[in-house]
Amino acid sequence: MELVRQPVFLLLMTASGAFGVFLAVVPYFGFGDDPKMVKDSVMAVMLVAGLLGAVLSASSSLARELRTGTALAVLAKPVSRTQFLTAKYTGVAAALSVLTYFNLISALLASRMAYDAYGSTDTLALRIYGVAIVLAYAVAAFANYFLNRTFVSDAVWGLLVFGTVAFCVINLFDKEGALQKFAQGVDWRLLPATVLIVFAVWILAGLALACSTRFEMIPTLAICTAVFVLGLMSDYLFGIRASEGQWWASICHTVLPNWQVFWMADALDQAKTIPWGYVGRAFAYVVGYLGAALALALLFFEDRELS
Repeated sequence: MELVRQPVFLLLMTASGAFGVFLAVVPYFGFGDDPKMVKDSVMAVMLVAGLLGAVLSASSSLARELRTGTALAVLAKPVSRTQFLTAKYTGVAAALSVLTYFNLISALLASRMAYDAYGSTDTLALRIYGVAIVLAYAVAAFANYFLNRTFVSDAVWGLLVFGTVAFCVINLFDKEGALQKFAQGVDWRLLPATVLIVFAVWILAGLALACSTRFEMIPTLAICTAVFVLGLMSDYLFGIRASEGQWWASICHTVLPNWQVFWMADALDQAKTIPWGYVGRAFAYVVGYLGAALALALLFFEDRELS
């Protein structure tokens, strides 16, 4: 609840969701690959938004409280540091899951709205989605002015509710406004792909929380960005050398998270599907890596001076 009250979280959520839908409006002239380009771009937006959200949320929930002394006040009670850190990670992971769910709605809409050189923009879907965002902000402003409720958190929940309703309404009609079979044209293969992105975001949250025990937001962002970029190139930089028996490459390849495990954009091409069994194996990888990341975070946090 604390994280969804942060204005930057609302701005990130609105911007990433709106930009995902906007990507389906622009003509690409991609020689028939326009829908695939849209899906790849929307998934990339989800992943980058998760990276920024993980750093901002971890810094807001932990580094700021360490700096202001709130953490000291909490740990003066019968609350262990392990419990405190685990609760912080749970809140960050939940907030990032909310962010990714809203981006999933925009991704599914973008998969329906994408068109090639022979198609046209789905203006009906664009208008309904835009009205949903405006209504979410309007209801939050009304509740803030007349009921003295928190604007940001109400706007976040409003985006979730009105975004879901808009998705259901849009998929009852085709581009011309005629009734159709529900969700016709939506690429539901994005569901397992998005679950994998959620796993990647959870790992990023664990790494960001570990960094936040020692650093402020900017250094945390720099470290997490470096880990993100190196992890994307891990197979190329270290995987080949590790297979050749070089011990240092094996260590780097093991320590760095391999984001290619979670990036399944290529599997959405040519009517391929992502097996849910693969998602389950990826979850096992997440559990192991998160355990190591949170153990490292606890190690950094145990001897951190809180005064």
